[in-house]
Amino acid sequence: MNPAVAVIGFAQAPCRPSAGTTSGVETLVPLFHQALSAARLDRREVEFWCSGSSDYLAGRAFSFVNAIDAIGAYPPICESHVEMDAAWAFYEAYVKILAGEAETALVYGFGKSSAGLLRRVLALQLDPYVAAPLWPDSVSVAALQARLAIDAGLVTEQAMAEVAVRSRADASTNPYAQVSGQPTVDELVAAPYVADPLRAHDCAPVSDGAAALVLAAGERARRHREQPAWISGVAHRVDPQGLGERDLTTVPSATAAAEAVALPTDLDVAELHAPFTHQELLLRTALGLGDRVRINPSGGALCGNPMFSAGLARIGAAAEQVMTGRARRAAGHATSGPALQQNLICVLEARS
Repeated sequence: MNPAVAVIGFAQAPCRPSAGTTSGVETLVPLFHQALSAARLDRREVEFWCSGSSDYLAGRAFSFVNAIDAIGAYPPICESHVEMDAAWAFYEAYVKILAGEAETALVYGFGKSSAGLLRRVLALQLDPYVAAPLWPDSVSVAALQARLAIDAGLVTEQAMAEVAVRSRADASTNPYAQVSGQPTVDELVAAPYVADPLRAHDCAPVSDGAAALVLAAGERARRHREQPAWISGVAHRVDPQGLGERDLTTVPSATAAAEAVALPTDLDVAELHAPFTHQELLLRTALGLGDRVRINPSGGALCGNPMFSAGLARIGAAAEQVMTGRARRAAGHATSGPALQQNLICVLEARS
């Protein structure tokens, strides 16, 4: 029988427009301490470590190896890495525990988006033969998706601005958020376009940051956390990479992932990794989220989007809602690739 697995600790660094000369190691050392303290776990008790980052973003090969210095050289560790958002490292660690190869795991993601021109770096994730040589930047690709959704009558610029207003208001109580405030819809829609039909408020800010999350199995989780966030299901699905190979106004991979985890209809909270306002609206439709579900009480990626940890942070934020008793059942979502190409869903719940 597969063991029950739960989130027992979560920590994140403040999202900043630039971390300056702060290295990944300097960011991660206090972060590990916070996450392990929340889980009441010693570093030596972690049986599996898994990280998410990108050499393209860092501009050098095997950048994640340097980050391992934050873990310590002794005792020897069992470690793995994914070259994408750490939400997928979370999935790997979850499977590792389900397989009985570990009882505890620490997952982390980090990235300094400010180190280069992020909009250009993300062009490298496009089809290498047809799209990438044209160097369409990530905001322009998202604007193409937004225009298609508006023309199809699925979203409006007014509804997109409403998403930004709600997100910034919620982020006012989040000390880790980079952007917050109390703007009005009229103020936002009066702003100039960044890439028609997207304005600045429609796009996640360029952020440096990191996140760490601790997992444990069964009785181990109960021993370390009074109210663990139990994982009832995790799934991820992928749509075609080519922008012309799929309908950009729908998100079938998100729908398929939600079906695979039997996404509950009685969710209290959903933390959606939506770097653009129209993408939140498309995801809400794809996942069948009703008006009763609280969306992104943290402010979401629109208020702080550190590459390669923002998706993990959505799972961690959802888990915190459960661990603190603010929600009985929550979902965390992560995306990767252009225009919501890849989607991961995690359902977390409280158990007596």
